[in-house]
Amino acid sequence: MDELYNNKEPLVQYLRKIIHGAVRMLAILMTFVILLGVADVCWVLYKKLVEPPFMMLTINDILATFGAFMAVLIAIEIFVNIIIYLQDDIIHVKIVLATALMAIARKVIILDYDEISPDYVWATAGVALSMSIGYWLVVYFGDRRAFVSSKVQWQQKTEKQYTDEPEE
Repeated sequence: MDELYNNKEPLVQYLRKIIHGAVRMLAILMTFVILLGVADVCWVLYKKLVEPPFMMLTINDILATFGAFMAVLIAIEIFVNIIIYLQDDIIHVKIVLATALMAIARKVIILDYDEISPDYVWATAGVALSMSIGYWLVVYFGDRRAFVSSKVQWQQKTEKQYTDEPEE
């Protein structure tokens, strides 16, 4: 896979530039979506507050507002994914899983339990649990691997210092 990124082939370099241009365009479009989402949250909140009963929100209004807030936060997370991809040129699984967990949380918050079947609730719980376990595994083993890697590098450096010392 390394030869794909270090390839000096002109066609591959040209295609990578096209992909980076497309990713930049996605970042611009996602910014526009975020601004529209914020405007939508403000508009919906304004409409709900001026309707009778004046300046009062029902529980359904609050849940709908939470759902709209979460949609904007998910869009922001996707924007962060795009920006990190532009910087590192790789997809960070931890951030993608965190974004997916946020989307699942949004779905759980806005679920209308009176209108959905128990199977749907169980399926949503299964997805939330599996994504949570996946996120935990990535965080736990990713951090451990980084720790073990730095420990091995320190040991190698220490061993090299002792072997490089001149003998008397």
